[in-house]
Amino acid sequence: MTRSPQHTNASPGGSTPPGLSKGYAAIFATVVIWSTPSLFLFYLNRFYDPYAQNFYRYAVACIAVLPFVMTGFGRTKQPLDLRAFLVCLVPAIPNVVHQISQVVALFYIGPGVYAIFMRTSVIMTAILALIFFPEERWVIRQWQFQFGTLLGLLGAAGVFWFQPGMNAGHIPLAGVLISFSAAFCWALYGVLVKRPSAQLGSIRSFGVISFITSALLLPLTLAFGNIAAPLQTTAHVNLVMIFSAVLCISIAHVLYYIAIRELGVALSQTLQLLCPAAALGLSAWIFGERLTTLQLASAAVLLAGAFLAMQVKPQQTAEAAEAI
Repeated sequence: MTRSPQHTNASPGGSTPPGLSKGYAAIFATVVIWSTPSLFLFYLNRFYDPYAQNFYRYAVACIAVLPFVMTGFGRTKQPLDLRAFLVCLVPAIPNVVHQISQVVALFYIGPGVYAIFMRTSVIMTAILALIFFPEERWVIRQWQFQFGTLLGLLGAAGVFWFQPGMNAGHIPLAGVLISFSAAFCWALYGVLVKRPSAQLGSIRSFGVISFITSALLLPLTLAFGNIAAPLQTTAHVNLVMIFSAVLCISIAHVLYYIAIRELGVALSQTLQLLCPAAALGLSAWIFGERLTTLQLASAAVLLAGAFLAMQVKPQQTAEAAEAI
């Protein structure tokens, strides 16, 4: 009874089923792409306020994916009706908060440090998964999860604490709180998006969510931002904004939805731990960002803790799901 389910994951010859191959290809593509968003946002902060930047980037992303939604490229069982809209509204709300808070956070910290801190969302996602998916609550009893969570939190605190500030030598508390809000809302978004992705398909669900996100960002931009920002900057800056929207939002989110559907939320988030190394390298090359020795040590603790906390979850969850 226990051997046959295991063979659904891999054949005796070690080959990977098509679904898993598709999921791994999608998640590793997002790892490459999502090594760059903090760099784009950090650059665009000079020309766009947080509200306008997010509104226009999501509006561009929505327009980019709209033709695929209208042609029914993503095959789904459920039609695009009011019920589908309401299902997509739930993850869109934390997504709006995440998008704004991540841009604001980059006024306080560098893109490399932010990329590291965002990996705490792996641990937050595991905790939220325990809340939303009762069959996974046994994970919290594992020592790997408990010890890994502690290491991850200590490492994240160290990355912030040892960053040289302008005056006191430490990052402002506001930067910590805003970055935490961004990470938490991203984790919540990753958990809540699983349902609409499964019901509507990756492309169609992102199309609806990107439309709702843009609609929610518009009044915020009108009230607090500069809606005329694209007209007040250069064509080069606007091209960077458009390119980042299509690459980091449209393409990456669709791939991420595919990974969540094929691999699950936990494993998809775990593999995102590979992003900070590339982000740090690019940030050091482009913006001259440097981490102190203590920050690098704290980052290593953070990543090790997150890997440890999530180590057993994907395997055990897969086995439990197959046994049902």
